Amino acid sequence: MKAFLLFAVISLSVIYAVNATPQRNRRQEIQSHDKDSAIQGTIDTIFNPPNGGQEQQQQSQPRTQSSRSAGFVVTPDPTYMPTTAPQTSTVNQQNCTCVPYHLCDPNINMVGETANESKNEVTGFGKINVQYDPLDCVDVLDVCCVGAAQRNVSLVPKLNENVTTQEAGCGVRNVDGLDFELAGAFDNEAGFGEFPWTLALIETGVYNKYICGGSLIHPKAALTGFHCVKDFVTKAKDLKVRSGEWDTQTTKERLPYQERTVLRILGHPEYTRSLANDFAIIELEEPFQMDRHISTVCLPPPGFVANQKECFASGWGKDNFGQEGKYSVIMKKVPLSIVDRNQCERALQAERLGDKFRLDGSFICAGGVEGVDTCQGDGGAPLVCPIGRPSDNRFAQNGIVAWGLGCKRPIPAVYANVAQARDWIDGQMRLIGLDTNYYTFRG
Repeated sequence: MKAFLLFAVISLSVIYAVNATPQRNRRQEIQSHDKDSAIQGTIDTIFNPPNGGQEQQQQSQPRTQSSRSAGFVVTPDPTYMPTTAPQTSTVNQQNCTCVPYHLCDPNINMVGETANESKNEVTGFGKINVQYDPLDCVDVLDVCCVGAAQRNVSLVPKLNENVTTQEAGCGVRNVDGLDFELAGAFDNEAGFGEFPWTLALIETGVYNKYICGGSLIHPKAALTGFHCVKDFVTKAKDLKVRSGEWDTQTTKERLPYQERTVLRILGHPEYTRSLANDFAIIELEEPFQMDRHISTVCLPPPGFVANQKECFASGWGKDNFGQEGKYSVIMKKVPLSIVDRNQCERALQAERLGDKFRLDGSFICAGGVEGVDTCQGDGGAPLVCPIGRPSDNRFAQNGIVAWGLGCKRPIPAVYANVAQARDWIDGQMRLIGLDTNYYTFRG
């Protein structure tokens, strides 16, 4: 996943951050004789790269016979009709047809398991293997289903205790996801609907270009990093927001994603090119319809100091920095801990930025564990931490992915501090007539 800042979006220009390495240029080495001017020079290079910072799209590794990339996301074509017959196979000496998992009754289907017809309701759809196997169905969300188990209408599993409802309020995580468990999930893949506030920001046009992450704070408003959307302030309708997404290369989830066009973008007035005050509110033309896989995140109160150890960042960013990095197809969840501010500042100083560097008050830090990190493509995505009673599985968004020095290195990454901007967020929401209760935790 991982892409924290985004400096050039693959076809997507992903903006990378303060003193981070720009994709189009070699790493800028800071000379010890003039660190202040060198730091500013590096910032200028990063945020004003040649040719507008446009990058070639990075293809993800094929997981099926066709190439799958999270750079361009799939939108269904309502006029499309399949030209080939459904995929068929033989498993355990039984003939079966590949169909979306929710069109196959798991109580009757006997492919690879023992039939159990004593159940009179669907409690779940078992496990979905997210690793491609040539013996499986081509689409990750298809299952090989025997004839008697096939259905024409989607089956709906029984609601369990870990699943959010529309009445539950903000920030409720669907622990391990809706509908099915994951098999072959070795890279922090999130469950379907596990973080129902996570959004994808998509540039419209001939292709749907994923540019950044975001979070839902109101049915008609999203929160993201201003560095992600500052180029769209005067052309907001060129941007759309997708909610309820999971696998960007299929449309076979039981609960479909929703998309809304952007009406306007409100950026923090004290935003700087070094990503201080990296906050933006996106107002949508029409509200999202809340559902089990689409709901709002909580925001922390003003001045809240986060120190939690069991936080998550979620999105579709890269697994590594630069050309070798590949964008995630399935939403990832990166486990992170908040890092003490002074400790983070010292780590950044020691790495490249020098003794004169000071971490702006609009930032917090998280991570610093080798191999576990946000990365390019995760810019604007939410960093959430537990809030309230543990049994509620409720989370508040403490950070917005902003910048860092490389990916997966033992150096904390830097996030916009949402609590520091809470008063500004509330003020802007009231200004445009939107209720702040959707993201206010009342526990």
